[in-house]
Amino acid sequence: MGKENISMSVIRRLPRYYRYLCELENNGILRVSSKELSSRMGFTASQIRQDFNCFGGFGQQGYGYPVSQLKQEISDILGLGSKRKAILLGVGNLGRALLSISFEKMGFDLVGLFDVNNRVVGTEIKGYTVMHYSALKEFCEKEKPEMAIICIPSSAVNKVSDDLISYGVKAFWNFSHTDISMRHPEVSVEGVHLNDSLMTMSYMLNFDSEK
Repeated sequence: MGKENISMSVIRRLPRYYRYLCELENNGILRVSSKELSSRMGFTASQIRQDFNCFGGFGQQGYGYPVSQLKQEISDILGLGSKRKAILLGVGNLGRALLSISFEKMGFDLVGLFDVNNRVVGTEIKGYTVMHYSALKEFCEKEKPEMAIICIPSSAVNKVSDDLISYGVKAFWNFSHTDISMRHPEVSVEGVHLNDSLMTMSYMLNFDSEK
């Protein structure tokens, strides 16, 4: 099955498979069946097999999946060894918090931080010197980052995303409340809406209280 025919619902389950397989490997488990994965993850065994079959299948019927091999296969599919260059724009509280992520384990090499606040520009944060936005074009021409992490005010997102795409950026991890994909459907965008997640939690608690 070609990549273009694989649904996003399958793709979004891959990181969860990877995380569980890492746990199994760390616990010294060498082989796991779809039924065992099902009991751990809450998906049906049939769904798990269907997901893996989208990429050619990895196990043998009645024999299960080698944990380390399956983990590596999913890592390859996710591109976790790619080390694609990424930059972060907006070094406020959220941007600083994101610097605790192990980007190199997620397939990215964070190569630059940018801001427009002169109180931040020139300071060093976790080994990175924050650069002014005015240096972005020259930096992108030299380093050629493929992904940008957006932690800036919504009012600036359209201009910044236009600039970044013109500088060769192909993907956005977007923490703003502005939908980049509507303006630029040709790029990959993963929008993270913390307020939406919190409101969903509010609904679930509200729903539970009405039972």
